[in-house]
Amino acid sequence: MLVRMASNQQTRPGIGELAKDTATGRIGVVMAEVGARVQMRPVGGGIEWDAMPDDVVAPPAREELSARLAIKNGNSRGGL
Repeated sequence: MLVRMASNQQTRPGIGELAKDTATGRIGVVMAEVGARVQMRPVGGGIEWDAMPDDVVAPPAREELSARLAIKNGNSRGGL
């Protein structure tokens, strides 16, 4: 799901998608939009953080690939 932003006509990742918080440089999964904040969770799990909606963008292809690889590697460590 992509959400259209009126200010600059770019798309912002929706709930469940990978995103980059440009204010912190962190990559995470969009968990919810609460009030004027976007809640994000680290790719490998952990404590959510709040981001400003204008700071949440689709990650560059290289960073997205790296995050997806980290997810796969984490899943494979769980055993067969």
